[in-house]
Amino acid sequence: MKLNIQNTFTSELPADPITGNQRRQVAEACFSYVEPSPSAAPKLIHVSKEMLDNLGLSVADSRSAEFLKIFTGNAVLDNTQPYAMCYGGHQFGNWAGQLGDGRAINLFEVAHQEKQWVVQLKGAGATPYSRTADGLAVLRSSIREYLCSEAMHHLGVPTTRALSLALTGDKVMRDVLYNGNPAYEKGAIVSRVSPSFLRFGNYELFTSRQDAQTLKTLVDFTIKHHFTHLGSPSKEAYIAFFNEVVQSTLALIVHWQRVGFVHGVMNTDNMSILGLTIDYGPYGWLEGFEEGWTPNTTDLQQKRYRYGNQPNIGLWNLYQLANALYPLIEEVAPLEDALNQYRTGFPKAMIQMMRQKIGLSTEKEKDIALIQELERLLQEAETDMTIFFRLLSKVEKADTSNGLDLIKEAFYTPSELSASLREDWEAWFQFYGNRLQEEAVSDQERKKSMNQVNPKYVLRNYMAQLAIDDAENGDYGLLEELFELLKKPYSEQTHQEKWFAKRPEWARHKVGCSMLSCSS
Repeated sequence: MKLNIQNTFTSELPADPITGNQRRQVAEACFSYVEPSPSAAPKLIHVSKEMLDNLGLSVADSRSAEFLKIFTGNAVLDNTQPYAMCYGGHQFGNWAGQLGDGRAINLFEVAHQEKQWVVQLKGAGATPYSRTADGLAVLRSSIREYLCSEAMHHLGVPTTRALSLALTGDKVMRDVLYNGNPAYEKGAIVSRVSPSFLRFGNYELFTSRQDAQTLKTLVDFTIKHHFTHLGSPSKEAYIAFFNEVVQSTLALIVHWQRVGFVHGVMNTDNMSILGLTIDYGPYGWLEGFEEGWTPNTTDLQQKRYRYGNQPNIGLWNLYQLANALYPLIEEVAPLEDALNQYRTGFPKAMIQMMRQKIGLSTEKEKDIALIQELERLLQEAETDMTIFFRLLSKVEKADTSNGLDLIKEAFYTPSELSASLREDWEAWFQFYGNRLQEEAVSDQERKKSMNQVNPKYVLRNYMAQLAIDDAENGDYGLLEELFELLKKPYSEQTHQEKWFAKRPEWARHKVGCSMLSCSS
């Protein structure tokens, strides 16, 4: 197994002088060297062939004893030193101090085909940043992360990736709903891959400690390796860097809203500096279109991270990053300018995204009213977001009088639509039909473009839970089926029509299918 190993992070950034995995506060360092914890009986249960190829590995490599050992933490590749990153963060709006990689261990960097990747293990044991936790992961959460990161990539949503999924052979104690009922679960490890796992919290921590020197070192490193086009470090480069992070974060959250994805834990330590979706915990896809929905049990009261609030939280988090970078810029105005670009740009980007979802290729002032009324109607009766937008593409502009009938399968209880709500829907379809008449594109062209932004298949929580249930019993067939299904989320895949369906009623309140905790 040959890899083109790079070690830029550990060779160019300050290391914690203390070694070992014991918990501690780490000062003036970007990382700590650690050792993964060996597992009892590691077993590889799935590998992404695409990610193997991205790293320069073959399927044969993935079947080797060396691969199994390295990607389950039972061996360290020659000439590499695993490490855990040091960072802080705001959690649920409050500064939490030092956090760091408590459940992730970075193995090495790989350069291949002019791309650079960081490879890490999630669930390979405690680090200095684990606090009171064990640093382990369970099969349930590992399957969810493995499937979702790859599904998001194929949806066109910027994301970290997943290379492999393995059982450890160890039992791990978890309280899935934080309700005082812990139980042993199967231990597992996901190998995650990304150009970088740097988060807003990496920068926040040094500013909170008034450590401007380490902050500058880290920002300079980030620009050198991930924003090379900005040139040599300078105040102008720092401002441009922040502007780019603002815009990539905006673009990311628009993508989330487009496909109905709810992250669940948008803490600043879970915000990628590269605008990637990072850390798949209690995420979920909207079933019924509901602005106020959150998949996170920890957030049930405040609903800070609900679907409709994700754009606002993106801005709030960017304010925290602006505060972190201020010591290097020492000017408020350029940071405010960048944040204002987000504040004014997000509504425009959302309207444009919604135009695409409903098949409008031109811009009219009336579109805002059309979209706002649609969003109101979608929430009046429980309406499946994914199914609705996919079925909407079947409407023909010459006659939209059958529109309500075409999308009725998206309603969870169509028989309960009131007469007044039916009238509102019919009025909307008339409004929509009149608007479509102003479009030059044909129905066929519009359907094609709509089906390129409205997925047919998403990883609904109940689907992941079915794969988890089977995997707990040693059956990985459904895991493979969903992995392949979600590679082509915009394709019809008529042989997989069973997954183009509303959430079954048994899953409405089932643990793992509706709500999850941060330990998920």
